[in-house]
Amino acid sequence: MLKHLQALCALPGVSGNEDAVRDYIFNIVRTHANPKIDALGNVSVFKKGAKSPDKPLLLAAHMDEVGFIVTSITADGFLKFATVGGIDRRVIVGKRVRVGSAGVLGIIGMCPVHLSKAEDRKRVPEVSELYIDIGAPDAEAANAKISRGDTVCFDAPAFEMGGSFAAKALDDRIGCAVLLQLITEDLPIDTHFAFTVQEEVGCRGALTASFQVQPDIALIIEGTTAADLPGVSADKQVCHLGGGVVIPFMDGGTVYDRGLYAQITTLADRLGIPHQTKNVIAGGTDAASIQRSGVGARVATLAAPVRNIHTGYNVANMTDMEHLLALTRAVLGEMEGS
Repeated sequence: MLKHLQALCALPGVSGNEDAVRDYIFNIVRTHANPKIDALGNVSVFKKGAKSPDKPLLLAAHMDEVGFIVTSITADGFLKFATVGGIDRRVIVGKRVRVGSAGVLGIIGMCPVHLSKAEDRKRVPEVSELYIDIGAPDAEAANAKISRGDTVCFDAPAFEMGGSFAAKALDDRIGCAVLLQLITEDLPIDTHFAFTVQEEVGCRGALTASFQVQPDIALIIEGTTAADLPGVSADKQVCHLGGGVVIPFMDGGTVYDRGLYAQITTLADRLGIPHQTKNVIAGGTDAASIQRSGVGARVATLAAPVRNIHTGYNVANMTDMEHLLALTRAVLGEMEGS
């Protein structure tokens, strides 16, 4: 699973331009099942298991990541841009990025501190005040490399530090890696898998996948916000790295099925798999679209806690990710036995 995670995090996949991630997933999956790509760009997979349930089961993880999109090019060759998904503009100045399908390297910049006014140093600059420098001397040179509408992702090579793993896009390449691992295994039950697009801009791909599968139960496999950091009070830390799998009862988009929540937490307790829940109602997942789709699915989310989510470098605990895989696998086995 870690091998897949490292490869997935290295790929660009800003919402609406998930092509590289989709190609990687498709090529892995097709040796184990028969994947399909729908018009929106989701990868859907059905894999037979030892038993067939009366109603479909869906596991979903989103392929896209937050990033940027080029909106214009200045006469002197700088790129103006907008954000794609929820990015705090406090964290982007000075970051290295890759632009377009060619992966042109650039740096996000702003007016230097030496030339800024005192009052400007006390506020966070607007995105409109920032630019991407790709080293082009003028607009003609920049246009030869990129185009308006090109997506831009953080350039952040993955690495391990202690018991943690740092990379961009752990939200939600963690979920994608878990699903890929399960697809390579013998399953206890027939399972539909959906690798969805455009979660970060409105959970759009999941809505399409939900209509296609018409699941009775949908499990969302995710990376979720952790804020276990210095200066953050305990009641606002959401969840903790090293605390185990996050199983929320509610988030910013979904009230989760109480029966599923109880079943999964009881199973984790019985198997000795560490787990936690969110102590702040925050964030959201593809479960929101599935719950609102009208297909009547019961939904639950299993997630790994992630620090610095939606920034250039996210941090997750290796053991938490292993427990996420173990619990997801166990839930499939529990459903087979029920």
